[in-house]
Amino acid sequence: MEIFRQVGELLLFSIPTIICLLVVWWTYRVLVHNKLQQVLAERHARTEGAIQQAKAAIASAEQRTAEYEQKLREARAQIYAVQESYRNRIMQRRAEAIAETRKQSDEMIKSARREVEQEKMTAEAGLQKQAEILADQIIESILRPALAAGER
Repeated sequence: MEIFRQVGELLLFSIPTIICLLVVWWTYRVLVHNKLQQVLAERHARTEGAIQQAKAAIASAEQRTAEYEQKLREARAQIYAVQESYRNRIMQRRAEAIAETRKQSDEMIKSARREVEQEKMTAEAGLQKQAEILADQIIESILRPALAAGER
């Protein structure tokens, strides 16, 4: 029983301490805790707002980067198209020049063949005349001694 009495006294003497602790706790809650919660909430809101702004800025930068890359791809495609068009025009001009050169060379070959044919015909005619002259000379040289011997 002594223990119960001692416990009772302890509890009785601890009541002012408990009251003081409750007053300190209530004062802390009223003066510090609520203000601290407000400050922390405001800080959290500012931090979250800054994070949201940063995320929005990053998203905007990524969008602008994507647009820039798209425009860059379009510009490259346009440059390649211009280069291809230029290359096609050059190839067309080259093909036309080759065709013109072939046409001219074919005409030159035909002209040269005509000239060779004419020279051949001229040479054949000349050879024919020389053959006739030589034949006449041979006949005359053979017949002249025979005619001279027959006159005697």
